[in-house]
Amino acid sequence: MGKYALHRLLMALPVLLGTTFLIYLAVYALPGDPIQALAGPNRALSPSVEQALRERFHLDDPLLVQYGSYLKGLLSGDLGTSFAGRPVSEVIAASWPVTFQLGVTAWLFMTVLGVLLGTVAGLRRGRLADALVLGGTTVVMGVPFFVVAYVAQIVLGVNLGWLPVSGTDAGWPLAYVLPGLVLALYGLPQVARLTRTSVLDNLNADHVDTATAKGLRPRAVVVRHVVRNSLIPVVSLLGVSLGYLLSGTVLIEGIFNLPGLGYQIFTAIPQHDGPVVVGVGTLLVLVFLLVNLLVDLLYGILDPRIRLG
Repeated sequence: MGKYALHRLLMALPVLLGTTFLIYLAVYALPGDPIQALAGPNRALSPSVEQALRERFHLDDPLLVQYGSYLKGLLSGDLGTSFAGRPVSEVIAASWPVTFQLGVTAWLFMTVLGVLLGTVAGLRRGRLADALVLGGTTVVMGVPFFVVAYVAQIVLGVNLGWLPVSGTDAGWPLAYVLPGLVLALYGLPQVARLTRTSVLDNLNADHVDTATAKGLRPRAVVVRHVVRNSLIPVVSLLGVSLGYLLSGTVLIEGIFNLPGLGYQIFTAIPQHDGPVVVGVGTLLVLVFLLVNLLVDLLYGILDPRIRLG
């Protein structure tokens, strides 16, 4: 098991280096001067101050030199300093709880609703419930989630007044229900459809026929032998989805004005604050890779054939 874990960890390192370099390259290619953006549109810094800032943030160095300096600091635990003079680690420490609560809330919505809808659709194959689930998930996959977010804010927040439409003043869970539900739509159709397919496969399995022949009640057969076995492939998808949710909150946090990690990137890009974008982006990549690594290790424990293959 140790060799398998080391192998998976070594495979994650090139992904980490590649994604962080792409993030750094994207920030490097942003149009405009970050020092001028720091000063403001109607102000000009003195040449000496501007040159000092450029030297401090290595802005005149070639791209590979800048990236090498960033990696050197990253290995020592230094994520850099924002152009406003605040350590990126402090920005992350203040914003991480919001993103974590949002991601977990969305994951709970996605898990409960996705498994429930998929199970109902599988058990009611060819009936109205099945058609509604398949049709509804198709519509959800076809509509951009930021459109759903704005509609949900207007209908549920403004018109009906059921839920807060922005900010975290209402606390958890109330402030996170609406954005969490919208974010959950990112993976809910996949969970529901995979659960439905798995339920259909298990309904025709031999062990279900055996349990029925033994005289078990239909409800016991469904719960013990159909639903329980159907969740095995869904667990992998749910584990990976948690990493996606925690690392994919940029637009949702921007739309709902939630001061999390995604919101920091959302506001740092127009300000040309590259250290914040790169530092927070690196952390989100690490979270995604860590969750995927844990899922791989869990599968290696559950199925020895995977780690021995």
